[in-house]
Amino acid sequence: MGKLWQKETSLDSLMEEFSVGSDYVIDQELVKSDILGSMAHAQGIHRAGLLSDEELDVLLTALRKLFERSENGSFEIRREDEDCHTALEGYLTEMVGTAGKKIHTGRSRNDQVQTALRIWMREKLLTLHSHTLELSLTLHAFARQYEMVPMAGRTHMQIAMPSSVGLWAASFSEQLLDLSGHLLNLYYRVDMSPLGSAASYGSPVPIDRSFTAQLLGFKKIQRNVLYANNSRGLFEGMILDGCDYIALTLSKLAQDLILFSLPEFGYFSLNPKLCTGSSIMPQKKNPDGLELTRSRSSMISAYALQVKSIIRSLPSGYNRDFQDTKEPFIKGMNATILLVQIMNHMMNGITVHEHALTGACTGELYATDEVLKRLAEGRSFRDVYREVGMDLDSVASYDPQETLKTRTSEGTTGNLLLEELAADLLEEKEAGDVLRAQLSESYRALFGSEISLS
Repeated sequence: MGKLWQKETSLDSLMEEFSVGSDYVIDQELVKSDILGSMAHAQGIHRAGLLSDEELDVLLTALRKLFERSENGSFEIRREDEDCHTALEGYLTEMVGTAGKKIHTGRSRNDQVQTALRIWMREKLLTLHSHTLELSLTLHAFARQYEMVPMAGRTHMQIAMPSSVGLWAASFSEQLLDLSGHLLNLYYRVDMSPLGSAASYGSPVPIDRSFTAQLLGFKKIQRNVLYANNSRGLFEGMILDGCDYIALTLSKLAQDLILFSLPEFGYFSLNPKLCTGSSIMPQKKNPDGLELTRSRSSMISAYALQVKSIIRSLPSGYNRDFQDTKEPFIKGMNATILLVQIMNHMMNGITVHEHALTGACTGELYATDEVLKRLAEGRSFRDVYREVGMDLDSVASYDPQETLKTRTSEGTTGNLLLEELAADLLEEKEAGDVLRAQLSESYRALFGSEISLS
């Protein structure tokens, strides 16, 4: 069929290549979401008296069949379709005739795209939330296992104060817990339906937007139809910023692992199956996964900036520029999910060398402890500070593990609060599980059978 906007004249071939770009390829990601959105819209226009009972039935049956075709890979989107939305309507018209031509009544391609994207982003947020928590749990278990293994704490990359492997790993676990909570906050923010907002100004068709929102499992509608349009790209940018925070965290984790697994450090070893070799140097075991984590982190940052740069100066109402926010958004989300998965894989393959870690806890590490010890003699801090700093060799030998136990303030090496962290992780996981269950139930009711979430 022709494009959704096409009337009589055909589009110049160069203009078609320029305007379509790779949209029809990336749209394969949205087919399932567009089918669900179309099922809800069909029931909406049926409720408004614009589809007969029979037409609704044949449309829903056809949409279920198209879902099966999408699942088995036989739902084709061609360049001339522009996107999955034209392809979907074309398949429906081919399958059920006139009823298929009625599916677009009361909606524009804009709110059709918006709805499909909103459905997709909800699922992906929950998927990323789940994987981020899984990595946080892995780091928590790592912290528990090596809770009292000494590690030299560093500032400015120089020896600073006594620390532990447990403190190091738990820091990343807690950070990822907070970032996973941020993902759920984003989920709650975007959990509202744009369906029925049309091209920015609604439609004369009396569609019950709250009804279709409920069918799709949205908490509510996005009330103002112009805001629904203007939020396109905005929500994508907010989510990509959330992805960026996770990627930044994982880049720091990767950098630490690269350093700590250097032969000169020898604190950790990486799983050899997760390292590559050199084409010329037979001894090499390269931490490519960790290095690529750093570079992919910058790519995710770039995706976030790309989306926000596109929408920065747009006037209100629909503008074609929005099309170019789709690809970086989808690629950025998928890249972040893969990044979290590979880092979980890397952490599960770490070998800890306790002897090397303890051996790195040289005397200078306890300089601050020595200052505080001498203060007990009633001397001034500044005098003792200079005295120790000018003669580090005078610092007495300290037992690394016993020193860790003397730190008893909350969150320090002798009191890591790992049980409290575990409780928070469980609570966060349960919150995500509730949302996944609610979404699954909504889809089951709409589709008539179970649909797997991404």
